[in-house]
Amino acid sequence: MPFDLLRIDDRLSHGLRHWRRTVGVKQESLAHDIGVSQATISRLESGQALPGERDLHQLLARISASPSAPSDRQLIRFVRQSAEPLHLVCDLTHRLLAASPSRASEWAIAPERLNGRSLWRYASPDIVEAECGLGAIGWHERTSLETRFVTASFECSAISIRKSVVHWVRIPLANGTFARLVRTGNAGTE
Repeated sequence: MPFDLLRIDDRLSHGLRHWRRTVGVKQESLAHDIGVSQATISRLESGQALPGERDLHQLLARISASPSAPSDRQLIRFVRQSAEPLHLVCDLTHRLLAASPSRASEWAIAPERLNGRSLWRYASPDIVEAECGLGAIGWHERTSLETRFVTASFECSAISIRKSVVHWVRIPLANGTFARLVRTGNAGTE
């Protein structure tokens, strides 16, 4: 699956429509930029079609989280300086944008080596299940949302996930894309 994405159809249709409306790009203009018809963009946004790999790469380059505004950079700085176990990922692709020192201490690979890479391949079964349920709570239709769930311990070569309560917060970035702040806490105390 390209970019290790789960349910790219739902994520892409909602993400594409929201991004386009937020930044004021018409379907026709986007279609021209990536070399498809306006009808194709309409079908992608409605979930009636999936893009080919070339088109998918071009669309993801536009709608994946890319924190570049001063407020976005401040969010990155906040995560990197936090004493809490936090990390920030692109809400669409799960690419790592930042990690706190306490989160980094749980990982076998330094965050600098993981930055820009999807963490989806390291997801625990509980994380996969929670991700599958996001559509039911309107995650992709709202600009900001929070959810929480419990995950069991999960070990893989790069990242250790301890049994914890996982908090996800969907955060809009200045360019119309979304990041996801991930915070964990003790499963027995929250």
